[in-house]
Amino acid sequence: MVDQLTTRAGRPDDAPVYGAVAAPDATPTGSDTSHDPRTGEALGEVPCTSSAEVEEVMARAAGAAPTLALTSPAERAGWLRALADALEAPDTADQLVALADRETALGEVRLTGELARVAAQLRFYADVAQEGSWLRATIDHATTTTPWLGRAQQPLGPVAVFGASNFPFAFGVLGNDTASALAAGCPVVAKAHPAHPLLSAELGTLATETLGEAGAPVGAFGLVAGFSAGASLVASPHTTAVAFTGSQQGGLALWRLANQRDLAIPVFAEMGTVNPVVLTAGGATRLAQVADGFVGSFTLGTGQFCTKPGLLFAPAGSNAAAAVGLALEAAAPRAWLLTDGIARAASAGVDELVAAGARVVAQVPMADGGWAAPATVLSVPAAALVRGSRLLEECFGPVSLVAEYADADELRQVVGQLQGALAASVMTAGTDDPDTAAAVSLLAPLVGRVAVDDWPTGVAWTWAQQHGGPWPATTAPWATSVGAAALDRFTRPVAFQSVPDAALPAALRADNPWHLPRRVDGRLEVPS
Repeated sequence: MVDQLTTRAGRPDDAPVYGAVAAPDATPTGSDTSHDPRTGEALGEVPCTSSAEVEEVMARAAGAAPTLALTSPAERAGWLRALADALEAPDTADQLVALADRETALGEVRLTGELARVAAQLRFYADVAQEGSWLRATIDHATTTTPWLGRAQQPLGPVAVFGASNFPFAFGVLGNDTASALAAGCPVVAKAHPAHPLLSAELGTLATETLGEAGAPVGAFGLVAGFSAGASLVASPHTTAVAFTGSQQGGLALWRLANQRDLAIPVFAEMGTVNPVVLTAGGATRLAQVADGFVGSFTLGTGQFCTKPGLLFAPAGSNAAAAVGLALEAAAPRAWLLTDGIARAASAGVDELVAAGARVVAQVPMADGGWAAPATVLSVPAAALVRGSRLLEECFGPVSLVAEYADADELRQVVGQLQGALAASVMTAGTDDPDTAAAVSLLAPLVGRVAVDDWPTGVAWTWAQQHGGPWPATTAPWATSVGAAALDRFTRPVAFQSVPDAALPAALRADNPWHLPRRVDGRLEVPS
């Protein structure tokens, strides 16, 4: 995904080391300038937030945290549904989509669908919050040998959210991280993304006003802007967790900052790497169909998805690279990238891949004007795919590699060289393909999600979803940033021993005022 920390001058590694408290600084910090990717034209500016102002926002969030923690899941669900309704108000939705298109060039059709998605996500997390099983309320009554014990998840407190540029609604200021943190009872302070600062500001205003009208306490949501404000968010003593969607460089920079604090805090960074696809020997019989699907997937959103398939493994002799090249030329995708930096990095990445041993098979010229890069498919010998090679690093944009493997042993050896990734796909000859199980077993240890005869680019927000993966795809391989389990990131378990009923959290009281499913003396009890 796209880096928030390096879109302005300087490298994350050059950032200062922060302790438990950021030094207050009221010095003006400039502004984030909005641009039209189609032309590069400046659209406007959003003032950056000083570190002193960040601390004010975080102090309000900390003040709201106890109230949010004590508020019933059903009431918090009402806040999220109010946000969804506000987003979908006809005039508001039209204005937000038009603004998002000006800043991202993703197209009004795509963005209209994405706005509908973020509203649906908010309602989904509202349902998850209200259902209550995520609290894992568990009660063991006292016996002759053990005391009374109750255990339940408790919200961490204020969460700093860094959204992505490639999904300005679904993974932005009001995306999955914000929705799941609020659902879990945590205040949120989001950082405006420099790739769409005007949209971020509009969404921030909408969120603050809507939550206030719905009854949420002041400080339940806040917004800051600017490169240095992001570092100040992580350094603030009020911040209890960080949620990030972006590049490895940006995510690891935040992770380092969080671990350099006197009191380290968790960073849930979803970063992404090269997502592999394995074409089985039987699956090669439908190579043309797979090639078309592969091109459609790796060029979707101009290749700016964290789940973009970046490397296709095909059986030796299948001539898969040529088939993918023909499919790319037939599709002829030409669109703009989100930022000038992404466009330049995508073009430079192709040169780097060639220098590392890849060969360009097909290339479609970039869109005219603005920020663009050519869509490219390259072939590479499987033997060149060794740990540490540039060939195994993500090239963000409409770029993918194809490699042929000689047999199952070579496939196993090469897959063993890959970094952890978010998702993988297996393309087969059908449900009876004898190689499917082996391919799934080979890929599962490497990723957070395996798809069979389906492409990984879409991420559904459901109860069973896992959008994460082994390091370095994420900093927390057991966590997910999408789906019902996303709430788990922002809570921790606390056990209460021999505590009087009146002093217990609501989730554990005898009358079960929140009407939660609870496990009592080993048996699951679900309220009727």
